[in-house]
Amino acid sequence: MKISTRGRYSLRMMIDLAQHYNEGFIALKDISERQGISKKYLEQIIPFLNRSNLLNANKGHLGGYQLAKAPSSITVRDILESAEGSLTPVSCMDNSPNLCEKCGECVTLPIYQGLYDVVIQYFESITLEDIINRQISGDQYSI
Repeated sequence: MKISTRGRYSLRMMIDLAQHYNEGFIALKDISERQGISKKYLEQIIPFLNRSNLLNANKGHLGGYQLAKAPSSITVRDILESAEGSLTPVSCMDNSPNLCEKCGECVTLPIYQGLYDVVIQYFESITLEDIINRQISGDQYSI
């Protein structure tokens, strides 16, 4: 599995918003400057995050974006699935039930299912609040 630039930048944007959670709506240009990501690219990411109800938007002079929920309620899984669409390691797992005609006899499917389970469990276990707290304390992530 490879996380795309959209997924990585979505996570960075959401972390930035979590770091400024109590400051109201944050202008996209401020996030862009702090993260070193073009404003134009961030504008392309926003619809994915909006569709998943992860952001609130406010237009106008004091407009910008803020998290729709507390940082403790948004997981890395929420963000990456919003940006990437699916975190499954193989395309045949994108449908439930699995539509592959060989899924009943596929000897590799359990391997990919196990990988998916570990990835989902790991990403689900990390919230934006966890990331901020670990950044402050200097702790590293481990499995």
